[in-house]
Amino acid sequence: MKKSKFLVPGFIIVAFILGFIIRGGGDKPGVHEHAVQQENQIEFWTCSMHPQIRQPGPGQCPICAMDLIPVSGGDSNEALGLREHRLSERAMKLADIQTAPVERKFVTAEIRMDGKIEYDETRLSYITAWVPGRIDRLFVDYTGTHVSKGDHLVSLYSPELVTTQQELLLGLKRMQNQSSRLLKSTQKNVEATREKLRLWGLTENQIKQIERSKKVSDHTTIYSPMSGIVIQKSGFEGMYVDTGTRIYTVADLSHVWVKLDAYESDLVWIRYGQKVEFETKAYPGEVFNGQITFIDPILNSQTRTVKVRVNVPNPEGKLKPEMFVSARVYPQVASGGKVMDPSLSDKWICPMHPEIVKESKDICDICGMPLVTTESLGYVAADKTREEAPLVIPATAPLITGKRAVVYVAAAGKQGVFEGREVTLGPRAGDYYLVKDGLKEGEQVVVNGNFKIDSAVQILAKPSMMNPEGGGPAPGQQHQGGVDKQAVGNNPEVFDTSIIFKKQIDALVAAYFTVHNALSQDSFKEARDGAQTFVKRLTKVEMTLLNGKAHMTWMNDQKTLHTYAQAIARAKALAEARTHFEILSDKMYTVTKTFGVSGKVAVYRFYCPMAFNNKGAYWLQQSQETENPYFGSAMFRCGTQEEVLSAGMPGGPVHE
Repeated sequence: MKKSKFLVPGFIIVAFILGFIIRGGGDKPGVHEHAVQQENQIEFWTCSMHPQIRQPGPGQCPICAMDLIPVSGGDSNEALGLREHRLSERAMKLADIQTAPVERKFVTAEIRMDGKIEYDETRLSYITAWVPGRIDRLFVDYTGTHVSKGDHLVSLYSPELVTTQQELLLGLKRMQNQSSRLLKSTQKNVEATREKLRLWGLTENQIKQIERSKKVSDHTTIYSPMSGIVIQKSGFEGMYVDTGTRIYTVADLSHVWVKLDAYESDLVWIRYGQKVEFETKAYPGEVFNGQITFIDPILNSQTRTVKVRVNVPNPEGKLKPEMFVSARVYPQVASGGKVMDPSLSDKWICPMHPEIVKESKDICDICGMPLVTTESLGYVAADKTREEAPLVIPATAPLITGKRAVVYVAAAGKQGVFEGREVTLGPRAGDYYLVKDGLKEGEQVVVNGNFKIDSAVQILAKPSMMNPEGGGPAPGQQHQGGVDKQAVGNNPEVFDTSIIFKKQIDALVAAYFTVHNALSQDSFKEARDGAQTFVKRLTKVEMTLLNGKAHMTWMNDQKTLHTYAQAIARAKALAEARTHFEILSDKMYTVTKTFGVSGKVAVYRFYCPMAFNNKGAYWLQQSQETENPYFGSAMFRCGTQEEVLSAGMPGGPVHE
């Protein structure tokens, strides 16, 4: 297979590095290395770039045509444990091995959420008719108008209002002519009539004006009870209304709500009272702040998200309802799903108004509700900070495949020896993973060069990331006469499947192409939607069509496909989706080679050496011209076609 000329120097350097790792390096090149190689029995010859190649003698790699390197069984590794591997100081430098301690500390996660601005429901006012009548005039005749508290809004004619005013004037007249014996009773009736007018919306000044002028007013004016924006006009002039008929809706926009969608995987770090910062497209670079006041107790089954409400002050009126926002929360992560916030530690907080925080037990200054402890809301108490600090490792330390996670630990007291160890990880928090089991505080884990160590371990047939049992070649390979026949074609084990099953793989490949096309076009939403379609089609693949080893292989492959397709569907950024897509692509390549396709769909494998900071990455696509999913529009044509998995047939399906 031909490679681009500029890739050759890079392959030579990588081969040189891996060659030293596999052989444990070498402090003195030349004669010394030759003597050691003669002394130790050579078990097999392998390729530094393709460690699955294992041949009994020297030669060239059948995949990349590089010279094979010998692997000896009598070196210093024979005294090591099954999961241990030794590197010389020179080999560690070539592989750029770096370690970091396993430690207990509070780390900061970054939770990203999207949403939009809405009205603060507690600051909405409805202007209604307090008495039956007819609207003769609307002083505010269109929505969007700003009104101040006390502004006149409606002039309403009401026959009942006229009758009640007449009762008031008649009662006042009787008070002037009646004897003292009946005066007290008449005064009570007059006061009851005044109260009735007040309840109908007349002000004290309006009532006094009627009493002074001794004239009945057949209209009443409705005033605005608050300042805000008229967002709805329900009445019109000439309209007859009953008591309670809504005429206007007024919203106070000095405070607004931001409704955010939080993924269920992030809920472990989200707490009532947390500070939130967000941005809008209307004001690029300007950061707004708010506070979480409500977390919906019900999950949306369609989007797998939970609504989170944030209260935000809006004194300048910049934030407008229906604006889209991108928000971030930065919780300090503690063990057991708890959160550390020094500003709330050992405090008392109102369960309705998180801005009310006090040092001791009290009641809320706004609503009068009893305050509750912040610990009851999932925060860590100050006196437990040390014991609640989680055990963490850098995010680059674990090698994750499916549900397994492997780290390489520097063996205590053994210079240059690294032990592969399976660990149980908790959620990721920023640049760290929480560790549930498998590591102790103070141990040193490899954070750079761990892939190179794992490749060397695979060659030695020891337990590794991809081959947890060890003791043989990578899974899915068969040998005949010392030459790996499947590896010659860079193929895993191939199963003879039915045309029905192959067509189901066709549908899966088509869904994969949808994700690829979206990423190559920088279309984040379409990529997530395509990943959801992929998951749905994956569930429709009938594994009952497979038997024996093919059935077991598919079950393992299906788990990996499901995990990383779901990860793309839940990704919060385009870069994150592309990272998951690389692993999905590698597994789709294996599935396509293992179980086959019908041949109607064209499937080509491409490679870009510059992806992921020049680490390189593969992908599958349907067209023969490069469409790079890792760079998108930035370098759309970067990459070369490496393999034709299926040339397709005229009239074959493009997308299903």
